[in-house]
Amino acid sequence: MKNRVMSTVITAVLTAGLLAGCTASQNAGTEVSEASTEEASTEVAEDVSVTEEAGAETSSAEEDAETADTESADAADTVLDYDGTTIRVGSLKGPTTMGLVNLMKASDEERSQGKYEFTMASDPSEIVASIASGDLDIALVPANLAATLYNKTKGGVSVLDINTLGVLYCVTADESIASVKDLSGKTVLTTGQGATPEYAMNYLLDANGVTDCTLEFHSEASEIAALLKEDPNRIAVLPQPFVTAAEAQNDQLKTAFSLTDEWDKVTDNGSRFLTGATIVRKAFLKEHPDAAAVFLREQEASADEANTNVEGTAALVAEYGIIEKAPIAQKALPYCNIVCITGGDMKTALSGYLDVLYQADPSSVGGSLPADDFYYTAE
Repeated sequence: MKNRVMSTVITAVLTAGLLAGCTASQNAGTEVSEASTEEASTEVAEDVSVTEEAGAETSSAEEDAETADTESADAADTVLDYDGTTIRVGSLKGPTTMGLVNLMKASDEERSQGKYEFTMASDPSEIVASIASGDLDIALVPANLAATLYNKTKGGVSVLDINTLGVLYCVTADESIASVKDLSGKTVLTTGQGATPEYAMNYLLDANGVTDCTLEFHSEASEIAALLKEDPNRIAVLPQPFVTAAEAQNDQLKTAFSLTDEWDKVTDNGSRFLTGATIVRKAFLKEHPDAAAVFLREQEASADEANTNVEGTAALVAEYGIIEKAPIAQKALPYCNIVCITGGDMKTALSGYLDVLYQADPSSVGGSLPADDFYYTAE
């Protein structure tokens, strides 16, 4: 049976420098597991060159992006009374910032409607501390960290949107593996013990009736990539862009399935497997509602461009130092599930996901599930 490791995250949330992340350490707090996946992604990308063309694109992000386009068509015509307030935005290196990079470029070239100051960090504690102190107005953070911040700030933040769905994939050369059900009797290499990757895997295994799968935890995704290079028939769950890097190192490896797609198969309540959410300080939202609305509109456009202009976005990802090599970014981007899900759909997807984490370990969401005011659903 799988081990469930309960870790304490409460004090880590507001203590700078304490957050190490799931891919960096098995003992890191659950609230930074996805953030550290993003941080570690850059390290692998820097050492791998890719000559293959990008593969088939993941359907989840495309479908959500198309839905967002339809919903935002009317909103684009709405006149906002934006007063030019500078919007201070923080994000982490990785998929969430990859979806934001087109807006960052537009801002630098003074093409954006909003006036922005962007801060990109490798350590999630920097973002956490800046939101808590009021030095940032908006931040793109791991979804469960958003809930933890809500609890730690006594309801001081709200979620504007989901910016990234799951970025975890099962990778192997074993052609018998095509779904979670096929993991019965298998050993799976993964990271994130006592953190959201473990909880998500346990949830999917339980939902599929798999009771004899062994999760073999490693502290670094790069360790797993090295093991796959030696024996591609081993089975691993890795995040993007580690998946892209690993497959580039060994052409026998293939993506067996997406955890995001597997999650969708076993849930009937609208919940989704998530990576990132965008939060806003409620004080800023109350004082500058149109500034928040401008950001949301331009973030959505940036995410859409990341999905439709992959080559151009990949070049910006390299330019801004998120991933060093544009070819890696270009191949990984279609699998990063960049979205901008808002309103009721956001609430349904996120609340269901947080409930799964809460059932596994209440501390993973800050001790309790957020109240309804956590979800910004205004049109």
